Amino acid sequence: MTDTSLPLRARMTASIDRFGGVMLLPLALAGIALILIGQPSTWATLTIAGLAMGMMIFLMASGLSLIFGLMDVLNFGHSAFVTAGAFIGATVLGWLGFWVTGGNPALNLTGLLIAIAVATIFGGLAGWFFERVVIKPVYQDHLRQILITVGALIVAEELILLIWGGAPIPVPRPAVLTGSIVFAGVSVEIYRIFAFLLGLLVYIGLYLVLNRTRLGLLIRAGVENREMVEALGFRIDRLFILVFMAGSALAAMGGAMWAGYQGLITAALGSEMMILVFIVVIIGGLGSIQGSLLGALLVGLMANYVAFLVPKMALASNMLLMMAILLWRPYGLLPAVKR
Repeated sequence: MTDTSLPLRARMTASIDRFGGVMLLPLALAGIALILIGQPSTWATLTIAGLAMGMMIFLMASGLSLIFGLMDVLNFGHSAFVTAGAFIGATVLGWLGFWVTGGNPALNLTGLLIAIAVATIFGGLAGWFFERVVIKPVYQDHLRQILITVGALIVAEELILLIWGGAPIPVPRPAVLTGSIVFAGVSVEIYRIFAFLLGLLVYIGLYLVLNRTRLGLLIRAGVENREMVEALGFRIDRLFILVFMAGSALAAMGGAMWAGYQGLITAALGSEMMILVFIVVIIGGLGSIQGSLLGALLVGLMANYVAFLVPKMALASNMLLMMAILLWRPYGLLPAVKR
């Protein structure tokens, strides 16, 4: 029996946990959308597109969630890594030319993976520089973190404009990933399938590193009790540099994938995506890879469903979703830490 003396929010949480917990929220959202849309083929197409979009947002958001949740760093310059990853990925794809546009599927995929790898490596190295030069002097001071990272973001955007110019840049998509697969009336872009699988592989890798390795154990222990871990002889600052580099590399990878998804990019790409990225981080909970994945999937699905059902509400839909979740769970759905 339900204890009616409990607050409404507590009773709702207990009921949801009894039926599988917050991880079932995407299924619930998809079920409601199916009823409202009414056409199974259209619903399936929107759902697959939303999942792929969510996975690409996850790549960008997971890095920020790690940096914010584990290191307590407010990095408003995160979008610069997204934009840089997009432009570097697009540039490498352009350089590879026939590798990408030719009829050899193996060369197509190799070219795309090289572009993603170059963007990711750049993101990691740029993250190291950013942490050492910009972030290190302002640890434990959130106000100065905001000011200095916003300033660094402006400088980075100006550098991108200086190098690539202000005109939109077309992004060649590998020939093997162009077109769609049609099955039972459901049309799915091949690139979306690739994006979903890549995001899933990244999630599995991050989860295993943070929860099944000694490195992940040290990082989580350093968050809980930095002094104790340092007393045992471990350099927490070096571990946190790795966290920052990984977060920046993931942002650049997400930017490279989003560039191929959009097909045309500008220097404003990162700033435009940061709204969704912050929503995902807040919904999912700080420092939580599982939370980032869950939040990204909810955001991707919500954006697609609402854009189809009520186009004028598309921009506001995820803000409303964030507000509803925070009223229910103020720390997010699956926070690793509670501030």
